Amino acid sequence: MADTEAELVQSIDGGVATVVIHHPAKRNAMTTGMWRALPALLDRLAADTAVRVLVLTGEGATFCAGADISGLRASAGEAQELAVRAEEALAAFPKPTIAAVRGFCVGGGCQLAAACDLRFAEDGASFGITPSKLGIVYAASSTRRLVRLVGPATAKYLLFSGELIDTERALRTGLVDEVLPAGELDKRVAEFAKVLVSRSQLTQAAAKEFADGREDRDEHWARQARESGDTAEGVAAFLERREPRFGWSPTSSPTTSAPPRLP
Repeated sequence: MADTEAELVQSIDGGVATVVIHHPAKRNAMTTGMWRALPALLDRLAADTAVRVLVLTGEGATFCAGADISGLRASAGEAQELAVRAEEALAAFPKPTIAAVRGFCVGGGCQLAAACDLRFAEDGASFGITPSKLGIVYAASSTRRLVRLVGPATAKYLLFSGELIDTERALRTGLVDEVLPAGELDKRVAEFAKVLVSRSQLTQAAAKEFADGREDRDEHWARQARESGDTAEGVAAFLERREPRFGWSPTSSPTTSAPPRLP
């Protein structure tokens, strides 16, 4: 029987798309249906010119407790493949992404958080990657992403042990970017997302590609900068002491391409 409570809930407000992992009966564990639905949802939001920033969070007091284990019993291989596809779709999203984490961020939940550009966490959150508890081989692409984020020693600690770490250690190792006191996470994420909405999408898109390892796009982005007029607008706005009106967007540049996803 399908779990009618398990769904991805989206909303858009002020240029910020929020996707909520909603499965409260199982601490927001991701079902195979939710893994399957996420890439298509992200494609729609990426194509929406009203969306400038994406925030991923969980319903209530938990971000995501991982994959729904009942789905693993039926087909662990299929569930892992769907999880990796969802992770790669999130990593390839062409606009800035923020994971807003409270409570447990474990297994597949931590996999999704690591695929976001930034992670803001409420103090008291717990992070862990748990395939060693289930005898699952963590995907190579997911492992490489984790290593780039926290370094090989911390990645091995997390993957070898499956143990949880707290926000202090997550911040120290680079797994999260900011830790907020209880009750302040949503306000801080909303404020920071608003800042990102006000900035140049051209700068953000190029920086995201370069930071994610694209080394063949220098000329592409130099051409985009020349043709967009955003640099001239940014300089003029600074000199005139006004807010800039940047015109470039990912959808206005048909030659812009995201890093390739896994097949």
